[in-house]
Amino acid sequence: MTEQSRLTLQVLQQRLDALMLRDKQRFARRLHGVKKVKNPDAQQAIFQTMAKEIEQAAAQVALREAARPSITYPQNLPVSQKKQDILEAIRDHQVVIVAGETGSGKTTQLPKICMELGRGIKGLIGHTQPRRLAARTVANRIAEELQTEPGGCIGYKVRFSDHVSSNTMVKLMTDGILLAEIQQDRLLMQYDTIIIDEAHERSLNIDFLLGYLKELLPRRPDLKVIITSATIDPERFSRHFNNAPIIEVSGRTYPVEVRYRPIVEEADDTERDQLQAIFDAVDELGRESPGDILIFMSGEREIRDTADALNKLNLRHTEVLPLYARLSNSEQNRVFQSHSGRRIVLATNVAETSLTVPGIKYVIDPGTARISRYSYRTKVQRLPIEPISQASANQRKGRCGRVSEGICIRLYSEDDFLSRPEFTDPEILRTNLASVILQMTALGLGDIAAFPFVEAPDKRNIQDGVRLLEELGAITADEQQTAYKLTPLGRQLSQLPVDPRLARMVLEAQKHGCVREAMIITSALSIQDPRERPVDKQQASDEKHRRFHDKESDFLAFVNLWNYLGEQQKALSSNQFRRLCRTDYLNYLRVREWQDIYTQLRQVVKELGIPVNSEPAEYREIHVALLTGLLSHIGMKDADKQEYTGARNARFSIFPGSGLFKKPPKWTMVAELVETSRLWGRIAARIEPEWVEPVAQHRM
Repeated sequence: MTEQSRLTLQVLQQRLDALMLRDKQRFARRLHGVKKVKNPDAQQAIFQTMAKEIEQAAAQVALREAARPSITYPQNLPVSQKKQDILEAIRDHQVVIVAGETGSGKTTQLPKICMELGRGIKGLIGHTQPRRLAARTVANRIAEELQTEPGGCIGYKVRFSDHVSSNTMVKLMTDGILLAEIQQDRLLMQYDTIIIDEAHERSLNIDFLLGYLKELLPRRPDLKVIITSATIDPERFSRHFNNAPIIEVSGRTYPVEVRYRPIVEEADDTERDQLQAIFDAVDELGRESPGDILIFMSGEREIRDTADALNKLNLRHTEVLPLYARLSNSEQNRVFQSHSGRRIVLATNVAETSLTVPGIKYVIDPGTARISRYSYRTKVQRLPIEPISQASANQRKGRCGRVSEGICIRLYSEDDFLSRPEFTDPEILRTNLASVILQMTALGLGDIAAFPFVEAPDKRNIQDGVRLLEELGAITADEQQTAYKLTPLGRQLSQLPVDPRLARMVLEAQKHGCVREAMIITSALSIQDPRERPVDKQQASDEKHRRFHDKESDFLAFVNLWNYLGEQQKALSSNQFRRLCRTDYLNYLRVREWQDIYTQLRQVVKELGIPVNSEPAEYREIHVALLTGLLSHIGMKDADKQEYTGARNARFSIFPGSGLFKKPPKWTMVAELVETSRLWGRIAARIEPEWVEPVAQHRM
């Protein structure tokens, strides 16, 4: 090789430092390949061509540099007071933890501090949010502050909506989007900075990202990572990233008075439900000085019903607005627009941390949220509505007191608050690990046992999860039994928003023309039973529920109940329907939860191109589909006892509340095994032994 060409190789390599990270990686690979060209003239020609391309790529960086907007900071935000400390910490460390309450300005100002440091030119500043709604509104807010249009310098990408251009410097996105990108870009070369916002939420996605970034940082010494958290335990994140520095930013708050107004007082016999408690709280706040009210709700349907009920009260000069992730963009934006009169915003916990709803003076907190939780006993992932932790309740309280002194009315007692857990468990500790392994395998994140989680799950539970996925035919192991890959069936299972065992039933139902029934049954099995049986009214409630019984299958009782509720809902107003649920001993919130999960399932099934039957399916078809998820829950009856022998020789009896209790069949399958005074099989159905073999073939 001539001296000149050797020099050209070195010169070109030196020029790569001025390029965007992805271009630098691409050209470095090509230059490495050119070394193999033996003919000096041919090599020289390639160098000349590449020199021009490198020049064009460098011009791209210069254009980005020139297009960087001038950066100012709103002086009234607490984060602006700490700007210099944060700037120096990011400059001097690879990882920085910024802890501050919602409203401190960390979400909107941190990307600007990174831009001031020169980040976002050679690679994007990736900024993750737990929810789509937050990703979009934060992008709009930062763009507005920098006097640019969203989709330009500040872009965002969420499911079904990509507003990122070649000029984008800051890219807002959901944490799920960044996880999906890891599959194509293992080193995350399109980013020079990554901000993981709201890390205290500790969703599975956030824990996956925190683990992946810990592994990635040594291979990407140029990458900066900023973790933001509410002031809930930031030390845990610091320890995870080798004692990264923590910068605390205080929130901007006025005093907030807390009033406890439990839905039902102990000395009170009246039938006051949550809706009435909300009406009373709105009425009480109406006697205070004017100000907007934020009411937390556990789900979309509950928001819609409460909004209808509040609108029917015809409150003077009052606008009622819903806020949840699936609203259209224009409806979501209404919450952030200025207005006259009083406004009542009904929101899910999207408003707890991710978003600051402007102008809120009062908060009404029923103290519940829908929290996904796995029962190791029954082996089912559920989505119960349950009491929130003290940390969540305090986050909700902190939503008022941003503009002036505030009042938070809690629809539960102070004793109830003090008895609640301090923090919400991270999702990894309340999720079926089969789901976790399924998601990690889908994302190519490697062996779960070796993955650097912030809090590692129990090894035995990992084994349980692997066994279940093999039983469902979702994964296959390599010869060493250390790495797993998804089967085509497993890839579909990973997209359905229910426990993998229940998802398996829905996919099997496609072969048997009973997808509608399978979705009704699996969404019912994902929640607590909507049928209530009060201790003092057992006979009356049993009588009401007997109408839905099927003498051969408790699963079909759910289908009968679903059909009945659908007919009644069409015929009645929402108030009448709520009353009907009460007189029929059905828990109205759980009925709505059931309908919500069915709607989500139906949406994904549609995306997967699975047809839903309109005609009722046959008994055999429905139960063969259900069997695929319940192979470890079948039993054969003892001839002389009312008892069944099941998997691993477990002996169980059919639960007394079952429609099959009086005439138990020879063979049965049950949805769950529950241990009290003895082992009971709950939600049972007659099956035939010859149905089992075809669906269990991969386990034979």
